[in-house]
Amino acid sequence: MTLEFESTVTLPAEPARVFQALTDERELCVWFAEHVKVEARRGGAYQFWGKATFGAPSQPDATQKILEFEPGKRLAFGWKKSEVHYALSDGEKPGTTALALRHLVRDELPFTSPRHVIDDLWKLNFANLAAHLNGRAGAVVLADFASPTPEVRCAIEIDAAPARVFRALLVPELMNKWLFGAASVDTGQRSISYGWKYDYEGKPVLGGPTKILELVENEKLVTDWPDWRGADKPSTRVTWTLEALDGGKRTRVTLVHDGFEHMVGRSDYQQGWAGFLEGLRDVVAAY
Repeated sequence: MTLEFESTVTLPAEPARVFQALTDERELCVWFAEHVKVEARRGGAYQFWGKATFGAPSQPDATQKILEFEPGKRLAFGWKKSEVHYALSDGEKPGTTALALRHLVRDELPFTSPRHVIDDLWKLNFANLAAHLNGRAGAVVLADFASPTPEVRCAIEIDAAPARVFRALLVPELMNKWLFGAASVDTGQRSISYGWKYDYEGKPVLGGPTKILELVENEKLVTDWPDWRGADKPSTRVTWTLEALDGGKRTRVTLVHDGFEHMVGRSDYQQGWAGFLEGLRDVVAAY
């Protein structure tokens, strides 16, 4: 079996800078892998291993070799029974890069939907890369593929009382300002929607939560999080916890998104939730 996966992302830096982030050992250890060894030439090593690498391989299993090496333009490497190809070009906007990925897998993957697994893996990697290039160190979180309980965890402190913050989690008028959707909430019926609609593989889908699983006024909100790719995928869970600080004048908001079937299921949720928390803070400050 050969699986070919292709994707293109826009990154916030020029091609030369992106190529550096793809080939510099120190930078790769920030956004890509726990351990890295690079010999910057065709035929040289492009080895990565440790808990932040898919499968959590040890160093003896890291046998990746560079197949193509054209600074600022192309990089390719072998990875077990697969090949990863990067092609870099100027993005549509000045100072950006269009990074085209082509991942060829010549093996049977032990997943019911291997294409979705690969898609999630690269979303996770490229979200970290974009955050790294943007200088958002706090948004770069390496996955732990050795963990039996994959989750996304984010936290932020807001200069407002818990009641004020909690209101922004459940009042549609406020929710829409940081979720950018068409939210609806019925606490009596335990229903909630962010009103997100988009297309996936040519089909319209709805994203975000549908049910309130637990609600503790001004302290905790738990919702489901169905997989937007279809009902055959397991649903996950999002827990919001509010902790009063400074005698109730400020609030620490902690978000935990868990229940993922595989670590790659975290996809780019880490950066997405971090961004939404920042938006929540801004909305609470403004209303």
